[in-house]
This record gives sequence, C-alpha cells and structure tokens, in this order.
Amino acid sequence: MFYLKREYTQGEFVISTDPSRLDLAWIHGYLTNEAYWAKGIQFEVFQKSVANSCCFGVYHGSAQVGFGRVISDFATLAYLADVFIAEKYRGQGLGKWLVESIINDPELRNLRRWMLLTLDAHGLYERYGFESVTHPENVMEKVFQEKSVG
Repeated sequence: MFYLKREYTQGEFVISTDPSRLDLAWIHGYLTNEAYWAKGIQFEVFQKSVANSCCFGVYHGSAQVGFGRVISDFATLAYLADVFIAEKYRGQGLGKWLVESIINDPELRNLRRWMLLTLDAHGLYERYGFESVTHPENVMEKVFQEKSVG
C-alpha cells in the first residue's frame, strides 16, 4: 500500500510520517536501552519492523525526540507499537499529541479495531478510547521464548 507522507505541526515540534526523516540509530538506541518492551532488540529486527510499519516521528528542529509505529491492513485493524518520547521532552503533551495524531490520521481513523500492549501507560491510552479487552478469553497469542543456552 502506498501511504501518503503527512506532517503535523505544533509550535516548535513536527510529527512526520516521512520514513526518510527517521533517525533509525537513535530510535533503536532508545528501544534497546530504555524501553522495557524491546530491551536488546537486534538492529536488523528493529529495521525490518520499521520497514513494514507506518511510522510517526516527532521532531524538534532536525532532532528526533519521539516515535510511534502502526502495524495495519489500513482497512480493519491496527496495532499501535513502540510509542515513546525522549525523557528530556516529556511533560509537554507530546505523547498525547503523538497518539492523537496517529489514531486520527486519515488513513487510520476509520478502522474497526485498534490493539496495543502496555504495562504502565493505561491512562494515556484510555483518553483515546482504549480499554481493557472485554473478552480476554477470545484473545490468543503465541509468544516466542528464546531458549537459554547452557
């Protein structure tokens, strides 16, 4: 699918879906060192995930300060992943603006279902209509567990 590049501006900050603007080394560094959900992720795995997602970068000037990505068929379902704002820029409403920009994006806003996983950001996502799974007995997963060596 061809996804249109979009930009949203708020004061000195820009959210862009232009993949050429993404600072992959910076994003990977954050995910592998700071994000509980992606600690130690290999660069090649991360790079493949970005290449196969609709990505939203948050920028202050030319510096990337936030990121989020969506895995979707652009018709019925989207999975929101890897949403974060650099610690130095938190407390300015950028995370809220990022989530709002993602779920209201013209290519994504009319989907039937959004999914995400979080340990600690329920309050943020509840503002945008996310809630606990109503019928968890209907949700299944298959999680790959690396086998320990030794």
